Amino acid sequence: MQRSGFAIHACETAAREACEFRNKVKVAPGYRRVKEKFRGFDMTLIIGHRGASADFPENTIAAFRGASDQGADGVELDVRQTCDGALVVHHEPVLGDGRAIWHTRSADLPDSVAHLSDALDACAAMTVNVEIKNSPDEAGFDPTGDLARRTVEAIAAAGRAAEVLVSCFDLATIGEVRRCEPMLDTGYLVVSPAQPIDAIAAAVDEGHRAIHPWHPTVDRDVVERAHAVGIEVNVWTVDDPERIRELASWGVDAIITNRPAAARLALS
Repeated sequence: MQRSGFAIHACETAAREACEFRNKVKVAPGYRRVKEKFRGFDMTLIIGHRGASADFPENTIAAFRGASDQGADGVELDVRQTCDGALVVHHEPVLGDGRAIWHTRSADLPDSVAHLSDALDACAAMTVNVEIKNSPDEAGFDPTGDLARRTVEAIAAAGRAAEVLVSCFDLATIGEVRRCEPMLDTGYLVVSPAQPIDAIAAAVDEGHRAIHPWHPTVDRDVVERAHAVGIEVNVWTVDDPERIRELASWGVDAIITNRPAAARLALS
């Protein structure tokens, strides 16, 4: 279904106003900086899921810049490792032609696959949620912690530690991130905050800043329980305006969405 001209104009207006707001307060919308600047206010951040992925190819420089243009406070992106150790941004373990990233040299990747360093540069005015793709059931799983360590090093080299949060479904991986750099924010990525383990309790025990649950598993009680013990709640992936408003009314800390401009409009 195509959006009407009025809806498109409204989204563009909301995005423009968000950018003007960021300029007015003279603070780059880095995750930690925004939360500290507006602590005490009800503020839900809008994070572009793999960039503005409804309007651009996901996880590309164009998608990240598009998210910024649409008024996103930040982007979520996925990092994997090539066979020669390069950190690149791609969601799936295989390319469109079937080649596994883990078995491919960085020089042989399509031009559209960005290196993490270039992606961080493209997101210079935004916070970045770096999801480390490291699952035991995928090719290239790293049980040694090397992928986590290399990701931390890349973030430090880019000078973005204050504006980056690292998440992963694998607790050991984000545990290694915290061991390498305790000041770097981390989030425990889950489908459900209750199954198979209590994600809130795990985040507290492991020292993570946030949980990142799938939004259908989140209700007001989850948000209140997390906030009561100092854990933030960043939900994925939400495009429905009514659901976005409901989640924001409960005080979720960030909404990860494919449509940042529409999300901005929903909260305006």
